[in-house]
Amino acid sequence: MQQAILFVADTLLSLLLYLFLIRLLLQWVRADFRNPIAQSILKLTNWLVLPLRRALPSIGRIDTASIVAVFAAALVQTAAVTLILVGALPSALDWLQAALLVSIRNALWLYFWAIFVYALASMISPGVRSPLQSLLESLCEPVLGRIRRAVPAIGGLDLSPMWAGIIIQVLLILLRG
Repeated sequence: MQQAILFVADTLLSLLLYLFLIRLLLQWVRADFRNPIAQSILKLTNWLVLPLRRALPSIGRIDTASIVAVFAAALVQTAAVTLILVGALPSALDWLQAALLVSIRNALWLYFWAIFVYALASMISPGVRSPLQSLLESLCEPVLGRIRRAVPAIGGLDLSPMWAGIIIQVLLILLRG
């Protein structure tokens, strides 16, 4: 029974954290928020971000309210999982450290899967524009563009998604250790 509760709580709280992460990352890359998928993400996350924005002003391009929302979701997820597994909250320092690691790991996994889907979609249906492809392009191109400058295409084959995946996996391994 405990495993089922853990699964449900962890899954739902992870989805919430991913929504806030996507919102934050889309703001950082200045994605088009007229996109219907971006609009949905805004609507699903406004319940926390808008009240936080009233108390926390932005610092330049950095939306502090979205950062706090991501960290708050990570704190709640970490607390819930620890409560279910151990039956008590972690110490404050361990809790903050675990929430920070969860946020970073989830951001890396989000980018890994976004780049994977973006590369797959470009192979399956090149030139076709959909709201998802548009959103993935705005999210992935800043990362892939930097890699393309360092590792050019070989024989017309763009290997930047593969290198991005390798780099992300190395970072995830380093975070695990």
